[in-house]
Amino acid sequence: MDDWLIVLICLLVPFLGTALGAFLVFFMKKSLNVKIEKILIGFAAGVMIAASIWSLLNPAIEASDNYKKLNWLPASIGFLLGIIFLLVLDSIIPHLHVNSDTPEGIKTSKVKKTTMLVFAVTLHNIPEGLAVGVVVAGFLSGNATVTMGGALSLAIGIAIQNFPEGSIISMPLKAEGMSKKKAFFLGVLSGVVEPIAGAIALLITGVIDSILPFVLSFAAGAMIYVVVEELIPESQQGEHSNWATLSLAIGFVLMMILDIALG
Repeated sequence: MDDWLIVLICLLVPFLGTALGAFLVFFMKKSLNVKIEKILIGFAAGVMIAASIWSLLNPAIEASDNYKKLNWLPASIGFLLGIIFLLVLDSIIPHLHVNSDTPEGIKTSKVKKTTMLVFAVTLHNIPEGLAVGVVVAGFLSGNATVTMGGALSLAIGIAIQNFPEGSIISMPLKAEGMSKKKAFFLGVLSGVVEPIAGAIALLITGVIDSILPFVLSFAAGAMIYVVVEELIPESQQGEHSNWATLSLAIGFVLMMILDIALG
């Protein structure tokens, strides 16, 4: 398979997952059942945790052999920088999480509630796009720690967890009184940032191959921030938290199997 075809597939498949999830708004008459929503959020968290470990942190450490006994250093620095990067974005961008009436980020009265809901999902789609772009860059650079199968497994895993995310953003928008077409459009729009972030990461890492371990772990840190700051708290609030925990475990194992089997 041509390398650039692989790049295109890896960048677009996660976005396609979001778009297909958002498309469910045309078939569902009511808002998502709370239990189902918790299950979907927990599943997404499990996939992201597993992807951060097997697809990003492990390859980052393996790619740091030239640091000898300090091969843990690039992964540690990159991971912490990824956490800080998302923390800064989270503090700046005005956004509103599903089932919450308290906006986060810079206080403003000019941004609509529906827009802030979209911003919330867009915000944690950024690290997912970065992750795919960095792994693809590692494969294209010929780095032995990153394989074509690893890049494809990450893209597929993120697409699987993006499918429920697309519906999680579109359904509340419809429940707010928005038309199905507009709710679908905004759900799709929230996923556009993924191929854009992936392309940017691909370009940056392609220019300076030596920073690959730092960028891999940076993407891992950004993804773990989203899991700890948003997904796990949302899944554990109120009833049905046990279902979310079980779903997290299933998502984790599924992504682990994908990475090991295809990587």
